[in-house]
Amino acid sequence: MSAIAFDGVSITLGDRAVLADVSLAIAPGEFVGVLGPNGAGKTTMMRAILGLTPVSGGRIEVLGAPPRRGNPAIGYVPQFRRTPLPPGITGEELLLSAHRGERWGFPLASASDRTAVAEALARVGAADLARRSVAQLSGGERQRLFIAQAVVGRPQLLLLDEPLISLDPARQRAIVELVRGLSRELGVAVLFSAHEVNPLLGAIDKVLYLGGGRAAIGTVDQVVNDKVLTALYRTPVRVIRADGHVFVHSEAGALDGHDPHDHHEHAH
Repeated sequence: MSAIAFDGVSITLGDRAVLADVSLAIAPGEFVGVLGPNGAGKTTMMRAILGLTPVSGGRIEVLGAPPRRGNPAIGYVPQFRRTPLPPGITGEELLLSAHRGERWGFPLASASDRTAVAEALARVGAADLARRSVAQLSGGERQRLFIAQAVVGRPQLLLLDEPLISLDPARQRAIVELVRGLSRELGVAVLFSAHEVNPLLGAIDKVLYLGGGRAAIGTVDQVVNDKVLTALYRTPVRVIRADGHVFVHSEAGALDGHDPHDHHEHAH
């Protein structure tokens, strides 16, 4: 059984085809980096896996079943957190609220709830954040809390949507290494979307590039090359490897979130 299976999946938002007849499979325990320019469908794909966005064609299976909202077997770290946090809420309180599915101001937590939260915090190296105010934490510390929040129920699948945004290179590396360790420790499949592949090199098992409604998946060597990316984006793409880093150049503009006039995947 695949952790995720897409069979001819199409997703249309308004009059735009975000995905068109995409088929792929991700095995249990695989760590997959998801790449592509803004609007390529990275977030939409994750929302479809979560049962939040319907498909217009084809079929998705998640852990052997159709997607459904609130699936406890999936841990999710969204790209943006638009809901303001209550003043003074601590790391432990944040996780307890999520674990119980309550709104802020949850009832008294049970001993088993607190144990589950303590284990999740320890698993991501954030035990010292339990009593600290979330508002006072750095971006890297908050990201550790959000990842702990996603794994508190010991999921079988972990989805992380752009978790490296606004982090410096050192904290980016720390988050990637943390997620790689969780994937191995828990045997959990991971989809980890990012603007560029370099922070993920050496950690991911496969890369999934999205663009123009299409997808290409495989190892970094199989996918991140001139032939595959040129075919995917239908524009000439040149891939250069130097000193262990990957640089992707396109005459047509950015394939990720960088300036289209200076497109390359910066090394970290």
